[in-house]
Amino acid sequence: MSDERTTPGGPERGPGSGPAGGGPEPEPIRFFGTCWLHHDRGYALRRAAVALGSLLATLAGAVVLRFAFQGLAIGEVGPLVTVLVIAGFAVCSALAFRRTWDGFVRRPDPSSASAADRSAQSLLLIGFLGSLLAYFCRSLIEAPGEKLHRAEYAAARSRHERRRTARTGNPAAKRPKNGQHTKPPKGKRT
Repeated sequence: MSDERTTPGGPERGPGSGPAGGGPEPEPIRFFGTCWLHHDRGYALRRAAVALGSLLATLAGAVVLRFAFQGLAIGEVGPLVTVLVIAGFAVCSALAFRRTWDGFVRRPDPSSASAADRSAQSLLLIGFLGSLLAYFCRSLIEAPGEKLHRAEYAAARSRHERRRTARTGNPAAKRPKNGQHTKPPKGKRT
C-alpha cells in the first residue's frame, strides 16, 4: 500500500512520507488538511465552505436559542430571569469568541491548564455562538489557525535547515580506507 491518500483535490502526503527534503511536515488544519501551506487543492473553495458552514451553524444555533427564550416567555418567568438568561448567553458568547480567536493566534500554555480553565469549559459551551462567529470571522481572513501553523512550520523549517547546514560532509567518508592510517592528532603519540 502507498503512503498517499487520495483527496478530492489530489494526493495528500501521509504522516510517514515526509517532504522531499526530509524536513518537518506541515500540521494539518481541520477541513483544510495541508492545502493551507501553498493555497492549493481547492483552498479558496474550502475557505468559502467553512465560512458559509459556520455562519449557517450560527444561525441555526440562534434559532434554537430563540425557541428557548420563547419557552421562558410561555413559562412567564418574569423579566428579571429573562434579562439574566440573555446577559448570561451574551457574556458566555463573548468569552467563547475571545478564547476561540486567541486559539487561532497562539497555542495555549500547557502550564496554565488549570482547574479554572477546565471549569470554564461549561461557560464556553453555553457561548457556542461566540465560537462559531469567531470561526466564521477568521475564515474570512484565512484558514482558521493558518497564521499560527505557518509560523510554527517556518520555525521548524529554519531549525531543520540550520541543523542540516551545520553538518560538514559525510562523517563516514573521513574513515581510513583499506588499512591506511591517518596522522594522530597533535599532542598524542601512539
